[in-house]
Amino acid sequence: MNDIDSTSADHDVAPEATPEARVETDAPVASPAPAVDAVPGPPTRREPVGDAAAASPAPSAQSIIDEGEIAADYIEELLDICDFDGDIDIEVRAGRSYISIDSSGGEGSLRLLSKPDTVNALQELTRIAVQAKTGEFSRLILDIGGSRATREQELGAMVDRAVEKIEEGAAAASLPPMSSYERKLVHDIVAARGFTSESEGEGRDRHTVITRA
Repeated sequence: MNDIDSTSADHDVAPEATPEARVETDAPVASPAPAVDAVPGPPTRREPVGDAAAASPAPSAQSIIDEGEIAADYIEELLDICDFDGDIDIEVRAGRSYISIDSSGGEGSLRLLSKPDTVNALQELTRIAVQAKTGEFSRLILDIGGSRATREQELGAMVDRAVEKIEEGAAAASLPPMSSYERKLVHDIVAARGFTSESEGEGRDRHTVITRA
């Protein structure tokens, strides 16, 4: 306190701020950068997760049909681009739009598209296209050249191997992660075998666990 008083004693009047200081103080503040979300981006699929998915209201029959028609138009454009011929059929199965594409020009026409990874990729693209039109999450299923029937046979074989492990003494058997649609198929197959199954895990790790009834 004494040091401060002795220093200020030599200056009766505090110096005024220089004009340069005032100009610097009054400088305008730069405008904030625009928000990132102001720039539109490509459509993305918003998938309900966990309890939110369970609480979502079931789509109406008309909305499922409309979804199928939008999907069929999109797929037809893809087939035209690829120069492939195919008959498109729209069904409603288990509350979902089920789109089947069968070759109208021989088996070889759709053979390249009927591989499991290709079908899943095209299904995802079709779901995104439908969501871009409707604004609603799509759960449609795409089947190309009977690929889903082949997959169901594979799932049945997986369940049989899991059941065999349980019959040999295992308390439970887990299947690899898969989509909700395939898990539903697995639950039906397991029930037909006389066993019990539950889905466990979250997101991409969600899988089916089989136990005795």
